[in-house]
Amino acid sequence: MRFRHGKQHSSVTLDRIGSSSTIGVLAALAVWLTPATVEAAGRGLTPGPAPFGVPIEFVGFGLMLVGIAVFHRHSFEVSAGGFLVLLIYKMSLSGLDAVAHVGGEWRLALNLFGLLLGFAVLARCFEDSHFPEWLPRWLPDGWAGGFALLVVVAVLSTFLDNIAAAVIGGVMAKKVYRGKVGVGFLAAIVAASNAGGAGSVVGDTTTTMLWVAGVPAIEVAKAFIGAAVAVAVSGIVAGRAQHRLQPILKDARPGLVVDRVRLLIVALMIAGAAVANILVDFPALGLWVAIFLGGLLRPIPWREVAGAIKGSLFLIALVLAASLMPVDRLPPPSWPTAFGLGLVSAVFNNIPLTALALFQGGYDWDFVAYVVGYGGSMIWFGSSAGVAISTAFPEATDTRRWLVEGWHVPVAYVLGFFTMLALVGWHPEGP
Repeated sequence: MRFRHGKQHSSVTLDRIGSSSTIGVLAALAVWLTPATVEAAGRGLTPGPAPFGVPIEFVGFGLMLVGIAVFHRHSFEVSAGGFLVLLIYKMSLSGLDAVAHVGGEWRLALNLFGLLLGFAVLARCFEDSHFPEWLPRWLPDGWAGGFALLVVVAVLSTFLDNIAAAVIGGVMAKKVYRGKVGVGFLAAIVAASNAGGAGSVVGDTTTTMLWVAGVPAIEVAKAFIGAAVAVAVSGIVAGRAQHRLQPILKDARPGLVVDRVRLLIVALMIAGAAVANILVDFPALGLWVAIFLGGLLRPIPWREVAGAIKGSLFLIALVLAASLMPVDRLPPPSWPTAFGLGLVSAVFNNIPLTALALFQGGYDWDFVAYVVGYGGSMIWFGSSAGVAISTAFPEATDTRRWLVEGWHVPVAYVLGFFTMLALVGWHPEGP
C-alpha cells in the first residue's frame, strides 16, 4: 500500500549531480503533462492559466519538490508551506470549493496518518523482539545475504501492506548490518516492497483499486514479471554495494532471547491491518485496534509515535498538494503513456494516477499495476514506504543521495518494463 529525516553531508559534486537529476525528473513531468493532455483542474476545480504550456499549479508543485530535495532537513516545513500556497491559489480561482475538495480527502489523509504512525510502533515492537538479530543465521554469506534480504521483503509485500514490508526490511537491515546501512540499500528495500505489492491485489492500494474496479487478479499478477526483473537487478547491485560498505555480521550476541510475545503482537498488527483493509477499506483502524490489544501484553512505545508525526504530516501535505493538480485527463492510452506514469509516480501520488487511468480506460492493466507500484521507488517521497523507512533512517531524506546511490532503481524500472513488453506484449482493454 502506497498511501502509502539526517546528519550526513554530501560533497559539492554530489549536490550538483543530485540537483540536476531532480530537476530533470521535474522537467519530464512538466513536459509530459502539457495543456494538450490536461483538462480542467483536480476533481472539477477551476484550472489556472498555463503560460509557456505549463499550468501554474505544476510550476508551484515542481518548486515544492525542488525545495524538498534541496532543503531535505526541513522537508515538512517545505511541503506544508507549499501545500498552503497552492491551496490559497486554488481558492483564488474556485473559492471555498477548493477547501471542500481538500476536506473531501479526509479519509485518505486519516488512513495514511494512522498507518504511518502505527507502522512506527510495529517497527519498534519487531526490533524489540530481538528476532532481527537472529536473522543472519539463515542468510547467505557475502553480498548474496543482502540480496536474499531484499527478496524476503518483496515476498512479504505480496501478502502484507508494502509499508509494513519496507519497515520490517529496514529493521532487519539495521540489525544485520549493525546500523551501517547505505542509502542505496534503503532505496532497494523500498523498491523491493513496492515491487512485491505490484502484482498482488492485496499488496498495494493501487492494485486493490484495479481489482475492485473489475480487473481480474490474474491480470494484475502479470506485473510480477517486471517486478521480478526489477528486484533481481536492483537487489544484486544494492547487495554488492552494501557488502562493500558493511558485510553481514552473523554472530548473535551472547544470551540473546527472542521475545515471542512481541512477535505475536507484530503478527496481530499485520493481521489487523489486512483484515480491516478487506472488510472496511480502512487498514489503519485494524492496525490500531491490534496495537491497543497488544498494549495489554507489552507497553506501547509511544515515543515512536511522537517521532513519526512530522514525517506522516509531510506525506499528507504532499498528497493533498498533488490532489490540487489539474490532471483530470491523461494522454491517450499506450505503452509509452504507461511508462510515463511510472516516472510521474516518483513525484506524484499514485492513487489519483490510478483512478484517472481507470476512469479513462483503454490500458493494459498489468502494466499500470507495475508502473504505479514500482515507479514511486525512484525518489524517497514517491511512495509512503519510502517516507516510512525515513523515520528510522533520516539520511534517506537526502534526495541527492537517494538518486545517486539508488541509481539502480530507475535502471531496474526500465528493464522490468521492457521485459514485460517483450514477454507479455501490450494488450489494452477497450475504452
